[in-house]
Amino acid sequence: MKSRLKELRARDGLNQTELAKLAKISRQTISLIEREEYMPSLLIAVRIARIFNEPVENVFLIGEEE
Repeated sequence: MKSRLKELRARDGLNQTELAKLAKISRQTISLIEREEYMPSLLIAVRIARIFNEPVENVFLIGEEE
């Protein structure tokens, strides 16, 4: 699963630590998601999408091959 986290963080001027605090998860989890080494739960995905005021499908992209 690909994500637009890095792009959206840059747009909103957030670093990984700030986003992690807002989403109530660790900074390491944000890093893993950005590196595509961790697939977030639905709850975490929804929290992150709400922070960016975006639909979940605009933040997390599921490719046809997955």
